[in-house]
Amino acid sequence: MQKKWWHGKVAYQVYPKSFLDTTGNGIGDLRGIISKLDYLKELGVDIIWLSPCYQSPLADQGYDISDYYQIDPRFGTMNDMDELIAQARKRNLSILMDLVVNHCSDEHEWFQKALQDPYGPYSKYFYFEKGINGQPPNNWRSYFGGSVWEPVSGTDLYYLHLFHKKQPDLNWENSSLREEIYKMMRWWMDKGLAGFRIDAIINIKKALPFSDYSYPPDRDDGLASIDNMLRDAVGVGEFLGEMRDKVFQKYDAFTVGEVFNAKEEELPDFIGDNGYFSTMFDFRAAVWGGSEKGWYASRHITPEIYKSCCFLSQKQMENVGYLSNIIENHDEPRGVSRYIPAEDLCETSKKLLAAVSFMLRGLPWIYQGQEIGMENLSFTSIDEFDDVSTLDEYRVAKNHGFNDADALRAVAFYSRDNARTPFQWDDSPNAGFTTGTPWLRVNPNYTEINVKAQQNDKTSLFSFYKELITLRKNPDYAETILYGRLEPFMEKEENLMAFYRYDQNQTLLVLANFQKAPRTLTLPKAYKSVLLNNYKHITIDSDACVTLDYYQVVILELA
Repeated sequence: MQKKWWHGKVAYQVYPKSFLDTTGNGIGDLRGIISKLDYLKELGVDIIWLSPCYQSPLADQGYDISDYYQIDPRFGTMNDMDELIAQARKRNLSILMDLVVNHCSDEHEWFQKALQDPYGPYSKYFYFEKGINGQPPNNWRSYFGGSVWEPVSGTDLYYLHLFHKKQPDLNWENSSLREEIYKMMRWWMDKGLAGFRIDAIINIKKALPFSDYSYPPDRDDGLASIDNMLRDAVGVGEFLGEMRDKVFQKYDAFTVGEVFNAKEEELPDFIGDNGYFSTMFDFRAAVWGGSEKGWYASRHITPEIYKSCCFLSQKQMENVGYLSNIIENHDEPRGVSRYIPAEDLCETSKKLLAAVSFMLRGLPWIYQGQEIGMENLSFTSIDEFDDVSTLDEYRVAKNHGFNDADALRAVAFYSRDNARTPFQWDDSPNAGFTTGTPWLRVNPNYTEINVKAQQNDKTSLFSFYKELITLRKNPDYAETILYGRLEPFMEKEENLMAFYRYDQNQTLLVLANFQKAPRTLTLPKAYKSVLLNNYKHITIDSDACVTLDYYQVVILELA
């Protein structure tokens, strides 16, 4: 594997709408991000990914872009963006923007022109198809529920939207459309971006021609999962390779793909030495337990399954490329609430999860609030949700026969709004996020879980993340942590996640007791030093037996 400038970095995701509001309108903004760059620098991160802040009607929280060349006034101005990039550069921080090019907004100029002339040149930027006997062209279900086809008023045509109906899919088969996208990407790179996080990118290749999936529908709506189409679509690499060659390589850009459906044999094409992207997120644990029936039928992950997901991903990528490791993001519930049993959730167990994630081979990502242990919100009504996918899943559960309370319970755990609640800066009203009314309810636990309470506490979760980042960058250990092999240790031991990180010069051992009960283990050899520990103490006797306490995690350098 070729060594790259970004391998030794740590990345951080900012969800602008929920980060910090400087105007009092209840919505976070770019000036808020600028004001907290020193906070992010103190934490130790190097790369900042901004979720979309382009001009948008926010039907899907900015992932429906109406103008790629404008900042939405809710978030600020292009001058604010230029200042953010410049101020970040002064601090040796790199900025990534979200690249959302599977679809745009129905308010985008291209789509408006397509509607004005459904058979004209701009209609070829999208997918317009005739209906069949007054029905949509086929039976695909969108990610947000209902048909992927929306009728075009006054015609017998429908347009395709794999996501929300206000997010028409762009037609990547059209070379003119692709060139417009590449031009836009180069424009942003010339502004000083380090690269892009690339949204929903596998979806740009459709299985054509459009046809029904004839096997039994997986839900009562009579529609077929869009996953069927993704499985059958062939040739996305032609588009991704072209994007790499025409944009990314020219700028030595750092790119991270949101890729859920890559086949194992295709992984070298995606993130090998000449891959389409620099890296891609590991979603194996995040998608485990999902059901085609809906969230109500999803299974909760256990520590044992979490371990197996991580180890499988590591094994698959061992000789392929560099993964991006996450605990959570804007599309997932809070990781500590998902991967730690509710009865065990505390600062100690949160530190364990952090250490395990950081010591995996790959690039570690922190989602805003993860570093202070923000948790899922206890929603009391479906009216509290803003997320379109949560609202759809609630309808799915109700249609399946759930009552209001059970349907709410079924979707609340998985809702994307869990990760979108305002950032908890301090214990003042609205957690210091805004002086106005926040766009989404603040988690009531902000009085205990906030930056102010942790920033100067050397035993806090925030300080523990700083220690993890410092260890990763320590020249005495960086080579092993960045490039060393990963090998599970005592893999069959239940609720123990333990693994080596080693190279020819050094061996590190991570021991994580993923349970309340203490346990005693025999070390494979003598240890040289304790590099990190989420307790003040560690018990290792003369026979090299180590006793791990409640959710204790230790990182040892072996002799």
